[in-house]
Amino acid sequence: MKMNIKNAQKDVDQWIKDHGVRYFNELTNMAQLTEEVGEVARIIARRYGEQSEKESDKNKDLGEELADVLFVVLCLANQTGIDLSESFYKKLDLKTKRDHDRHQQNQKLKS
Repeated sequence: MKMNIKNAQKDVDQWIKDHGVRYFNELTNMAQLTEEVGEVARIIARRYGEQSEKESDKNKDLGEELADVLFVVLCLANQTGIDLSESFYKKLDLKTKRDHDRHQQNQKLKS
C-alpha cells in the first residue's frame, strides 16, 4: 500500500475520532513528538553510532518508531489546519531551487 500524505492525514483524523476521543492539545503533542524523536535517536545512536546497543534495545523497530514520529506530525498538522502535502511540496520546491547548486558544489559530499 502506497502512502499519500493527504490520505494519511484523513486516516489519522478518523483514527482520532474512532479511538482517541480527541486530539491531545498542541503542546502535549509537541512533547509527544519530542519523546518519539528521542526514541528514534536512541536506536540510531546505538545501532549505527558508536554507542553500544543495550540488549533491551536490540528488538526495537526503527520503522515503527519513525511511524510514531509521523503519526504525531500528522496530528499536529491536522489540529493546526495545515495541508501537509501542500506544505511538503512547497518546501521541496524551495529546497530544490535553493540547494541544488550548493550541494552539487559541496566538496565534502564528493567521494
